[in-house]
Amino acid sequence: MRVFTSAAALQHDPGFGHPERPIRLDTVLAALNGRPGIQLVEAYPAPLEALHSCHDPAYLDRARTLSTDGGGELGPDTILNPWSWNAVLGATGAVLEALDHSLTTGANTFAAIRPPGHHALHNRAMGFCVVNHVVVAAHAARRAGRSRVLIVDWDVHHGNGTQALVENDPDIRFISMHQWPWYPGSGAIDEHGVGNVFNVPMSAGLPAATYVIALWRAIERATTGWRPDLVLISAGYDGMRGDPLGGFTLEPGDFVTWTERLRERFPGTPIVGVMEGGYAPARLAEGVVATVTALS
Repeated sequence: MRVFTSAAALQHDPGFGHPERPIRLDTVLAALNGRPGIQLVEAYPAPLEALHSCHDPAYLDRARTLSTDGGGELGPDTILNPWSWNAVLGATGAVLEALDHSLTTGANTFAAIRPPGHHALHNRAMGFCVVNHVVVAAHAARRAGRSRVLIVDWDVHHGNGTQALVENDPDIRFISMHQWPWYPGSGAIDEHGVGNVFNVPMSAGLPAATYVIALWRAIERATTGWRPDLVLISAGYDGMRGDPLGGFTLEPGDFVTWTERLRERFPGTPIVGVMEGGYAPARLAEGVVATVTALS
């Protein structure tokens, strides 16, 4: 089982006290390193052109310039330092190499990366996110001949950027289960796109089994009579019990359940997990290890 990552992603540092700090990824990599059956792979940076599939070139240039000029605030809660642009390209590169490996071999993969991406919009950063990695991957998969892509977002926050970027594309289906009401305020149940958006807003503090069932029922609704050629998971772990930025009660075994069910429902369809949120580093690592183990 290959887990793709980028050392550059550890250099991005929004500053003291920020929840999206380097120790998140450092803890995940330490938990994966040396684990039997798991191979960590250092990825090359993504080419800038790959990001143009869903982001405004002028916005990307603004982000690059802000970073290389010393850093600063790119968007609400999204702060860059001089190495952040390299981290962004390294993170997207890890996702694209994971995708390529899955499409070439049929094996499942995971990208252990930061900064996260599912809040990033066409021309705006927000929620710690600069580039929407899963949508970049979805477009790359389409160019490679995978005509139907399913994106499952189990981060505790709604993937508003992902929804905005895919909601007019009937061949990309997007499912998000998220805390409601909560940041960023989007993700109502009546937001359907062109029939390809399936939102599952949920209250905080419910039994973990309630969340597990609710997301799985949405996956069944979204894919009845529609089989994806690729599954992308926006794998956030801020829905785990005790995370400072969420109020869900999930445990590592719940991510195993979802992952195993996805494998059973879509046999032979590659699955690529992409790390999103999770702000209690030790719990984040537990969630990633559980998911990677289930993918393998």
